[in-house]
Amino acid sequence: MANLRQTPLTCSGHTRPVVHLAFSDITDTGYYLISACKDGKPMLRQGDTGDWIGTFEGHKGAVWGVDLNRQATRAASGAADFNAKVWDAIKGEEIHSFQHNHIVKSVGFSTDSNNLCTGSNEKLLRIFDLNKPDSSPQVFSGHTSFIKQVTFFNDNKLIVSCADDKTLRVWDRSNGQEVRRLDFPALPSSMEVSKDGKIITTTHSNTVSFWNSLDLTKIREYTIPTQVNSVSLHPDCSMFVCGGEDLKMYKFDYSTGIEIESFKGHFGPVHCVRFSPDGELYASGSEDGTLRLWQTTVGKTYGLWRCTDQTTTIQENSSVVNNKHEVSAS
Repeated sequence: MANLRQTPLTCSGHTRPVVHLAFSDITDTGYYLISACKDGKPMLRQGDTGDWIGTFEGHKGAVWGVDLNRQATRAASGAADFNAKVWDAIKGEEIHSFQHNHIVKSVGFSTDSNNLCTGSNEKLLRIFDLNKPDSSPQVFSGHTSFIKQVTFFNDNKLIVSCADDKTLRVWDRSNGQEVRRLDFPALPSSMEVSKDGKIITTTHSNTVSFWNSLDLTKIREYTIPTQVNSVSLHPDCSMFVCGGEDLKMYKFDYSTGIEIESFKGHFGPVHCVRFSPDGELYASGSEDGTLRLWQTTVGKTYGLWRCTDQTTTIQENSSVVNNKHEVSAS
């Protein structure tokens, strides 16, 4: 495999930088990928091919955060128009819109799809009951600067957030109290909870750190050759990928920190990376306005990768609608 070169699938269609992305779990029709972009139009794609399914129209500002529920039946987005929106991911219709008082940077579904958490520039976390959307949300306060990312974990009993106050905080959902906290020497740039919920991965400056989610003790920490904007741990915890300011995608061995490979494909800094739920590929979003899908094992026949000597580009107008998803692009 050493002589094979990585040929990422390029997903175009966005007109401004892609700043966040999220995968669904594996469903009976495969898995799905949603992207957040400063053009204000989150896009839904088939996860293993990058084929465009549809665009969610309705925000009036840059979209900063997105999520899909596990079944890929609901999508969520948070934007600079001070709104978090929940969408029917099959029909493309807006279901709920939750007004905030500042930019919504992060959204996340609970594993049962009954709740949505949000983090905003108000320095507040909120949990909305999607079965009672008109009820007042549960509010968590404590951060002293803009919140970058928030997500449920531990069977939805806990929430973890990171913010520009250089902290990561864990909150008890039952009483709204902060129960654990990490302080970083620099602004955290990303955060991810592992698929099994046991590891929280963070990035700041050129450092990637892995933490025990139960007590926030440090498991491992590695220095990366560039300023890192995002990191993702493989579902089996064997490796991690990251990207940042030097336009490269890096892959490292999780246990040793040894670099496995690195590739340059984007024409701007990498803002977000995520492994697919089956671990066969990872996606990246960039300042250049594109998403790229990369093979975890270079040369393996998977999805649209049939050979390693040609690059496949997935254009926005190459919509492939499967028997489940048909999102309006109007």
